[in-house]
Amino acid sequence: MSPQLRSVREVGERAVGRKSRPWEITPADFFEDSEGARALFAEIIHGDAEGVAIIPSASYGLATAAANVPVAGGEGIVVLEEQFPSNVYPWRDLAKRTGARLVTVPRPGDHDWTAAVLDGMDARCAVVAVPNCHWTDGSRLDLSRVGERAREVGAALVVDATQSLGAHPLDVSEVKPDFLVTAAYKWMLGPYSLGFMHVGEGYREGVPLEQTWLGREGSEDFASLVEYRDAYAPGARRYDVGERSNFVRLPMAMEAMRRILEWGVANVAEGLTRLTGLIEEEAVRRGMRAIPAERRVGHMIGLGLDPGAPGDLAARLAAEGVYVSVRGRSLRVSPHLYNTERDVERLFDVLARHLP
Repeated sequence: MSPQLRSVREVGERAVGRKSRPWEITPADFFEDSEGARALFAEIIHGDAEGVAIIPSASYGLATAAANVPVAGGEGIVVLEEQFPSNVYPWRDLAKRTGARLVTVPRPGDHDWTAAVLDGMDARCAVVAVPNCHWTDGSRLDLSRVGERAREVGAALVVDATQSLGAHPLDVSEVKPDFLVTAAYKWMLGPYSLGFMHVGEGYREGVPLEQTWLGREGSEDFASLVEYRDAYAPGARRYDVGERSNFVRLPMAMEAMRRILEWGVANVAEGLTRLTGLIEEEAVRRGMRAIPAERRVGHMIGLGLDPGAPGDLAARLAAEGVYVSVRGRSLRVSPHLYNTERDVERLFDVLARHLP
């Protein structure tokens, strides 16, 4: 979970005050920020705003994908070993309901998830549900190659980009995912309980999880809301969560996305790659295992933990003001632009006191 930028917090504080004066919230306010957020998110992923839906979480978007992709008995649904649960549970459930096979790609010894996923896809593959990088250690997938292979075999590509979007460049015009989801509270620097989903053109006429009034055509005219309509709003708006016009979270997310666009995702990635490069060098020098640069994203690195590592290692480090995560068999280190080389030095100084 990223720290909240000061400017984002200030926007949120002002937005909370609006509820004290609800008579100042107009019908137009239910739509303007929603459309503004769509446009900003589309710019970050190099997509089109018509394909963007506003969702409360990555799991909501993944449930939407699972409700719309065609899967038959015996077909395969590809996921990664130790993948984040939000991108596993809906596929386990879909496999159980349809008789499909959940194909779990084993963690490759050389960290080459791309090759491993490509090997796990065949003509009976219906869905490939993967991240841009593995959440435990930052090991990377080449989504362009995975997407190309998915189209060759006729499989839907579903991407959970929560662990990378905002710090690692992604172009949906190249990857061509059928569904791409992200939560806003990590590298997107936004608030909790908000996310975004980009839907490929082939799935924009699908079935939403909710039947919301905002998702219907003509909902801008409040006076005629009782004239019920079957037609949905255009694009991916039908997939928007109910009460998507969140008057606090949306302005905060928009401010965060403006900052990311101002900095440039590629520039963020370049700065963080330098720091994780220093972490890798120091880890190797001290005899620790580290995901090599050519196999990972630049903003996250996993350091292998030996069986003798204390089970409360993360808590011990936090007690000394060093905040990292233990995920699976990795010590996950995720610096951001506020970190410095001195922080890297201190990380290893503190680690040395707690690792055997």
